[in-house]
Amino acid sequence: MSNDVQLEKYAELVLRKGVNLQQNQTLMVNAPVDGASFVRIVVRRAYELGAKDVHINWTDDTLQRLWFEHATDDVIASVPQWRVDMLNAFAEEGAAVLSIRGTNPDLLKGIDSAKIAAANKAAGEAMKNFREYTMNDKVTWSVVAIPNTEWAQKVFPDLSEQEAVQKLWENIFTITRIDHNDPIQSWDEHNARLGKARDYLNEKQFTKLVYHAPGTDLEIALPAGHIWKGGTSQTPKGISFNANIPTEEVFTLPDKYGVNGTVSSTKPLSYGGNLIDNFSLTFKDGKVVECSAEQGYETLETLLNMDEGARRLGEVAIVPHQSPISQSGIIFFNTLYDENASCHLALGKAYPSSVKGGADMNEEDLDANGVNNSIVHVDFMMGSGELDIDGVTPNGEREAIFRNGNWAISFE
Repeated sequence: MSNDVQLEKYAELVLRKGVNLQQNQTLMVNAPVDGASFVRIVVRRAYELGAKDVHINWTDDTLQRLWFEHATDDVIASVPQWRVDMLNAFAEEGAAVLSIRGTNPDLLKGIDSAKIAAANKAAGEAMKNFREYTMNDKVTWSVVAIPNTEWAQKVFPDLSEQEAVQKLWENIFTITRIDHNDPIQSWDEHNARLGKARDYLNEKQFTKLVYHAPGTDLEIALPAGHIWKGGTSQTPKGISFNANIPTEEVFTLPDKYGVNGTVSSTKPLSYGGNLIDNFSLTFKDGKVVECSAEQGYETLETLLNMDEGARRLGEVAIVPHQSPISQSGIIFFNTLYDENASCHLALGKAYPSSVKGGADMNEEDLDANGVNNSIVHVDFMMGSGELDIDGVTPNGEREAIFRNGNWAISFE
């Protein structure tokens, strides 16, 4: 199969299974300029599928780096109102939102962490309304990835630029099932399997999850009425979509006040253009009270100090160690891929729709139900082939969920 054919199939997949583009719907695309050739394929196919309009928000790593190096502090700590208004307008219209990412994991290495924190905080506060649409599944949205040379050579440092990019494309096509005869059908089958795991956990309604692995001894309380999700999500109008391609997880939210113990990372975390590696977090009553990191400690501290909610968890996700991404043996230095190779947790904002009635709750009710709020939502990987997870039932019994990094239950 030629690369051109695979790119066409990839575009088809992200439009039909990712955002599930509807007739006469607007599509908003966030994309890097060095991915223009693939973006053109996506735009053409979107119009063929009946899109009313397609709008592209271009990004560029080099320009972003220059902005951090030269823009004044007041500019870095602000977001233009026109940008906020634009995103809100697309959300209010009901546009599908597709984010195509291909970023250098070391893009902002050496940039003052205070500048990065200021920019992230400003963006988090400015985009609060827009994020309510995506995190409550009020619009269809999806995040996918394409290679660039810096990312590809970070993953495959011994290859030339061209060879590294080609190798990364090959892995993306395999992991997203583009190399299957019918990727759409393969994704339907995959979503069905994830649905079985999701339904099982929803029926069980465990009150607590207990994690054991080298460096990890953690208990996570789950709020009453929590909802496990995985595979497809649905808008209030019943339109299904895959928010992440790839995805191998089922996830829910923890009780923000009910996390205790220590968790250790198992893969590097790329945050704010810097890597955090070999780190651990210790929680008491839901809050990080101690942390350490072999690499990126200052960046980790910056993340944890973004706001009160950044020190609490907003997501707990279960991913089998035998997932295709994990079995590739590759560290991608990209959260979209690495989080789907490993059980993970997220610091920061929870998805309100992961608790019964959460999408319609105000901030006080969400807090009363243990739903975390923050301007950040950052996934970090803590799963491995040595991870065991038990679930505690409402009557206090413990049941095996994971053993040696994989499901202790069959969903076939």
